[in-house]
Amino acid sequence: MKILAIETSCDETAIALVEAKGELKKPRFKILKNLVASQIKIHRPFGGIVPNLAKREHLKNLPILFQKIFNIRTSDVLNIDLIAVTVGPGLEPCLWTGINFAKEIYKELRIKNKELRIIGANHLDGHLYSNLLNSKSYILYPAISLIVSGGHTILLLMKDLVRYKKLGETRDDAVGESFDKVARLLGLPYPGGPEIEKLAKYGRQTAIDFPRPMINQKNYDFSFSGLKTSVLYYLRDQQLKTKNYKLKANVAASFQSAAFDVLIYKTLRAAKEFKTRSILVSGGVASNNSLRNYLKLRIKNLELRINLLIPPKKFCTDNAAIIAVAGYINYLQKKKHHLNAQGNLTI
Repeated sequence: MKILAIETSCDETAIALVEAKGELKKPRFKILKNLVASQIKIHRPFGGIVPNLAKREHLKNLPILFQKIFNIRTSDVLNIDLIAVTVGPGLEPCLWTGINFAKEIYKELRIKNKELRIIGANHLDGHLYSNLLNSKSYILYPAISLIVSGGHTILLLMKDLVRYKKLGETRDDAVGESFDKVARLLGLPYPGGPEIEKLAKYGRQTAIDFPRPMINQKNYDFSFSGLKTSVLYYLRDQQLKTKNYKLKANVAASFQSAAFDVLIYKTLRAAKEFKTRSILVSGGVASNNSLRNYLKLRIKNLELRINLLIPPKKFCTDNAAIIAVAGYINYLQKKKHHLNAQGNLTI
């Protein structure tokens, strides 16, 4: 099955062409093309995403990417079996651009291809299933899945690919959102996550004893608003100056360490409690090398026999290949999402 996938949930315009095979027990995917048009330069001067600007760029980029995917070869376009498009969560003006574009393509192609189908996809499912795009990954169940992005921090217990339950989530800021906010406090450009990671390399993670919110609570929920506020108060008390690079690096390293300590501690505690065989980490924050290395080191030091799976970085950030995977899993389950923008859609 050939899947055309469209992703416009936030500030990345993405279209992919993916070949999918197999049933739910062992789906396989081959990426034929996976294109992303980034909007970072457009939103950077504003310190964050401006929805109307993002919508404008999606409208401009979608036809361009579509033509690049198919090189304007009609025969290739008609070979599509399924169109998968993100319906949420995300910024609704952005979601609608992708949904309407997908509907237009479907309406046009269906005239000559009566077997063509269109399906809505949950962006969070895309992250959840992103490890399936790595041919070397093999998920052993039960598994713990940690989804960490700019908008979400969620911990799931997976019995298999489609049976899972939410153990916990953030009660306020997502971890990626807290990175962006702390980056602004430090005068770093948007997006904040990669900037914090770069700066943290030159600081000491033990320099400042920032709090580890909710780390000792028995539940699996998270909270990062208080950690961000602690950074704010610390910088205010220190009267941080822009040129004080060493202090800024120490703040970045100590903040990053505090945030990751909570994520890792709760993830590993859940893995031990539920005797899981795999840990999956996905979402934009999973691109962070420190998080990847800390997790590997903790698992090794605790001598846990757990299979750690983290997708290649290109599949951690927003892209359409993961939407193709989510769409295919939905198709196999006969699970349907309405083709309407659902900004607050959850998993």
